Amino acid sequence: MRPDISWSDAARRYAAFVEASSSPRLREGELFPDERPPADELEWQSRWFSGDFGREMTSVDGRSLQVLDFGWWNHGAGPDFRDCVVEIDGTAQRGSIELDTCLQDWDVHGHGLNPAFEDTVLHLFLYRRSGEFFTRTSTNRCVPQVMLDAKCRSAGTTGLVVPAHPGRCVRTLTELPPERLRALMQDAARYRLERKGQRWRRVAGIHGTDQAIYLGIAEALGYSRNKLPMSVLAQRLPHKYLRTRPKDAEALLFGVAGFLDGREADHGDEATRTWLRGLWKSWWKYRTEFSPAEPSRPIVWTLSGTRPVNHPQRRIAAMWQIVQHWKELRRQLEPAVFDARTLTAMLGELGHPYWSRHYTLRAKPSAAPLALLGAQRIRDIMANLVYPLLIPEREDLWNGYTRLAATGESTRGNVAAIRLLGSTAAAAPHSGKLWQQQALLQIYEDFCLADVKGCKSCPFPEQALT
Repeated sequence: MRPDISWSDAARRYAAFVEASSSPRLREGELFPDERPPADELEWQSRWFSGDFGREMTSVDGRSLQVLDFGWWNHGAGPDFRDCVVEIDGTAQRGSIELDTCLQDWDVHGHGLNPAFEDTVLHLFLYRRSGEFFTRTSTNRCVPQVMLDAKCRSAGTTGLVVPAHPGRCVRTLTELPPERLRALMQDAARYRLERKGQRWRRVAGIHGTDQAIYLGIAEALGYSRNKLPMSVLAQRLPHKYLRTRPKDAEALLFGVAGFLDGREADHGDEATRTWLRGLWKSWWKYRTEFSPAEPSRPIVWTLSGTRPVNHPQRRIAAMWQIVQHWKELRRQLEPAVFDARTLTAMLGELGHPYWSRHYTLRAKPSAAPLALLGAQRIRDIMANLVYPLLIPEREDLWNGYTRLAATGESTRGNVAAIRLLGSTAAAAPHSGKLWQQQALLQIYEDFCLADVKGCKSCPFPEQALT
């Protein structure tokens, strides 16, 4: 894995295409006298995103606002709408929008203490309790407030709406000759892949190749809800440290992750308690080292909305198994040796004495063996780490990369498809492969998210025609 590999022609073409852009780039109401509006925020979010309340409005403190870009509808944790553009007194700001039925819900729901809401640029609400209330973020920044007219009802509003709005580029891209659109997308995909590879080579230059691969696998195992926690775990317990303590490695991973609390006798069946007690026998020796008097911020895992088979504890078990099989894995990642089928089979065959039969610590044992790494997780490792590292040294692997099937649906992917091609249905012929998904994401990030005017001044539609 050489650190001096240069850009391919395709990646350079796309970088020049983006660089050619001339656009600026950026990485008071009252209580209702009769009744409160319905408590179901989903309806109000749908109506807002459909444009029922319009684009132009006045904030509680009298400022003129215009929503230039409604962004995309976030159905996960965090603010309701992400990557929005709001013009406040003539200045465009990109960030998130939160909609609460009651103004004071901002604090009731803990948004003011949650760093995920730090980029909020607009707080919408339908009613408020008496008294003055300021919407403030975790850094004490004041967010503009707008009270929506809950009695406003537009004809034809029915049910939920799509998570994003089509952009100006839809007509351009759908009318491009197929070969031109394919070439543009291939350049964008190649650029995205090579950027990932360069990132891992930078990590390798600082921490060594083994740690770079180990960190890349940890990120893929955590994707998408626990990507950061898995990365932090890999950084707190470097590969080299674990390799010198093979008998304690599993206990270290679970202990530093925060899953060993000394109450193992209370967990699950006898098999579960036996396994946990075994970990504790190793972990107690390291507790002081990794639990100082003033501990750093603990690793926080996202468990809600996570399927049992994707529970972080199962991902950590897979991480331990990968460390156990490190020598063979590294051999498979040598450019001259690498074979996609062989590596996929090796990762798919990884097992665990406990987790190959358990979904969670409290679940009953499974009658059938459970794979530590499913097909999609292996594909993520291949797509986000293996191919980005190896293709610059083995150009023939690009064809294998382009054959990878697309990953499961993601909000971000759907947003990119709708913004660029009009709808997920229209995007289907151009998003069935992983490289196509990656291409749409790259274009979306480089143009949709970089245009501070929310599509109005984006140069992409015109540039795509040249």
